[in-house]
Amino acid sequence: FFFGGSVRFAMASRISFSQYKLEAEIEKCRGECQWDKIQNLVKQLSPKASENDDFGNLLLAEVLLEQCLKENTVKLKDCTPLMEKNEPKMREAKNHLSSILNRGKLQHNLMAEAILTLAKLHFVEGSYRDALSMYARGGIDDLCIDEEPLYKKRLLAEAFVIKGLSLERLASSVTSRVRLFEREEETMSCFEKAGDIALVYLQEVERAMVNTQSRHIKGIVPVLEMELTYFLEAALQSAYVAYFKKRNIVKGVKRIREMLRAMETRATRNFRMTIAKQLAEVLLHSLCEDSYWNPFSDPPPDLNTEESGSTLSVSYTLTTGPQLYQGDDLFCPRDIVEEALLLLLISESMANRDAVISRAPDQKKDRTISFQIASVLYDLLSITLGRRGQFEMLSECLERAMKFAFDEFHLWYQLALSLVASGKFMWAVSALRECAKLHPNDPSIPLMAAKVCIGSLHWLEEGEKFSTSVTAMEEEAGEFLAKGYLGLGLVYSLQGTEATLRSTQDNLHKKALKALRRAQSLDPDDHRVALYLSLQMAFKRQISEAIELLQAALKLQNDDMHSLHLLALLFSAQKHYQQSLEIINMAINEYPESFSLLFSKVKLEAIYKGPDEALETCKHMLNMWQKTYISQFSDWDKESSLIEGAQIDKRSTLQSSVGEGTSAEKRSTLHPGFHEGESGSQRVSSVAASRMEFAASEVSAQSTSVKNSPKHMSIILEQIWLQAAELFIQLQRTKEASFCIQEAASLFSVSHDVMFMRGRLAEVSGNLNAAKHFYDEALAMNPQSAKIMEHLGRALHKLGRSSLAEKVLRDAVQALSTSHEAWNCLGEVLQDKGRNEDAAEYFLTALELEASCPVVPFTVIPREL
Repeated sequence: FFFGGSVRFAMASRISFSQYKLEAEIEKCRGECQWDKIQNLVKQLSPKASENDDFGNLLLAEVLLEQCLKENTVKLKDCTPLMEKNEPKMREAKNHLSSILNRGKLQHNLMAEAILTLAKLHFVEGSYRDALSMYARGGIDDLCIDEEPLYKKRLLAEAFVIKGLSLERLASSVTSRVRLFEREEETMSCFEKAGDIALVYLQEVERAMVNTQSRHIKGIVPVLEMELTYFLEAALQSAYVAYFKKRNIVKGVKRIREMLRAMETRATRNFRMTIAKQLAEVLLHSLCEDSYWNPFSDPPPDLNTEESGSTLSVSYTLTTGPQLYQGDDLFCPRDIVEEALLLLLISESMANRDAVISRAPDQKKDRTISFQIASVLYDLLSITLGRRGQFEMLSECLERAMKFAFDEFHLWYQLALSLVASGKFMWAVSALRECAKLHPNDPSIPLMAAKVCIGSLHWLEEGEKFSTSVTAMEEEAGEFLAKGYLGLGLVYSLQGTEATLRSTQDNLHKKALKALRRAQSLDPDDHRVALYLSLQMAFKRQISEAIELLQAALKLQNDDMHSLHLLALLFSAQKHYQQSLEIINMAINEYPESFSLLFSKVKLEAIYKGPDEALETCKHMLNMWQKTYISQFSDWDKESSLIEGAQIDKRSTLQSSVGEGTSAEKRSTLHPGFHEGESGSQRVSSVAASRMEFAASEVSAQSTSVKNSPKHMSIILEQIWLQAAELFIQLQRTKEASFCIQEAASLFSVSHDVMFMRGRLAEVSGNLNAAKHFYDEALAMNPQSAKIMEHLGRALHKLGRSSLAEKVLRDAVQALSTSHEAWNCLGEVLQDKGRNEDAAEYFLTALELEASCPVVPFTVIPREL
């Protein structure tokens, strides 16, 4: 049959103008799949056409079949054949088509349409061989789509996909391997032709609908939304699905990329969202970074070689293919993550645009589908952005997902985790509260909230509430019950450290021990519980008991960094400095990048081996910081993976450089001038100091970019400079100390640590008034620091202001009752005032505390859930 021409020209010789206009309208409706409208138009044909004319019967058969297919879409997707006896519309359509072909009175082009329609009917009833024989009879491989009306392009797209599906489902009947390969090649050719013709058809339908609207005044007639039929959707997706089934990733990915480059239509929006998501899944699941190739390049040779056995040489050309997005400024992804992220963000935009968020009961099904689509998309976004550490961007995406998230635990929990990872801890706690409302019996949720409150926010009261909610579940909490008591123990321990009244401290100490022992009884194999029990004993200066408990923790995990660190501090409290240093060195060998261990080593070396040896360690820390900075800042600059707005809690391991009392946050006001005191370290006599100067010069050379580094890196560098300044002060090298202080000030100009060290420098230089001024400034910034109060009291005492010195020192011992320096200085003040009995008592207290004082406070061990 010759498949050419159109109905209106074939029938023009025998119809009137009104009939011609009616048939033109029928042709338009067939192209736009408006089947209900066609059924009404058929009734308006001449009585001859409506009753006896085969053309009217052909139209009626097509309408009945399409209506039947629409009613049975679920069965078609499940590959369930439709039974003629159960489908009266299909039975009537088959009768019409059979009678038309038996009479054979229609013109060739209309007869070909009848053959294609009957072939589709044979396919849906499971008669695949009959469908193939009908297509062979119609000669669809020789038909051309150029200059054909829209509905014929639809018929051809459906014909090719049905032929391909029929060949695929009959493949098991082929015994010859050669014949099987030929059939697979023919099947893939049909699928690719079907996809391209379907794209051409949908793009032309879109243009036709838009042109129809533009001809109406003020857009009174809206553009119709065309829904993809089962066979049109199958035509679009069968090719890449078949490639992936054959594990031909290269051709499958190429096919989806080609379809995504085709210009979008209203009918393909949801389909484009689906295939974009599917392509992202394939890229993330089936390809490694080295196997990636961008859309405008060839795949790697090794990937082509691996798939050569399954590659089919499908080649064909369409005179008019689908229109593609083209241009010189098209974005081209550089790696898997970029392409997957682009695909998922596009899909997310489409999903948010078409989201069904109404709570109306009749929209429950659509709402469920919207949520399922969104949930899969955001899971993939979590995987993709997580690979690059882009948790802030992920949290922003998940915030947009909250429109879907009413009573949906999964999205709320994903949001909470992303907020934790991006450093938005306050918002994370709010999200976790919502999760706890949705899943009130899940103990892991309040535990996560307690972990954030205790470790990151230092919201101890909130942490206590969340931990108590876990312990209240008792046996229902299962293995998490021990963690709940651990959380309570840590809260009480931290509250006891911050308490000022001795009675309050003792009460909280008892509560912490009780909770921690309960946790240990529930989970005796958790080394962290034993560690924190030991730490609690260390706070009360019960050193021997603390060592015994810590040995139990080390038996459970002998390479835990914090346990080794605490053991070194306990030995230093017993004045076993050599053993302490050996343990610190062993821990550093295991954790060479831990600045906390290195700061403790500096303190130990300064006491046991002298400041010169400690300066060598400071030089090593500067070199290590430089290497860490180069790697982390490079990643931070390229990926933005480190969030500037994240709250950096400075009461963690960095406290070891200046002892207790450091504040949780530093202002990141940075000086542009970084070399003010550079001339101060031109001549240093000792070898250690000269090496320190060399390392300092290397770090200072990066001063123009250090101010842009991640905040926690700047804090570490500041502490290294201040530690070096303290060592130079001990060596009476004030010029070098001044240089180090200026370098630290260039990082944080408003810092109580910098002000304190300037006061130290002024004090050893004999300028007591300047020292008092700096100590006052530091105390104003950190009014709870016992160390600052102790040095301020000492300066006031030297200035002859004994009464004020006594008051300041009493505040110091109240803020930190274990500070032997403050007790000793207070005794000196009272001795000068003639109050010898009180002074003697304070001197004894200072001696007792000094006998169990570690080189750095025990508070440097982080207490985290």
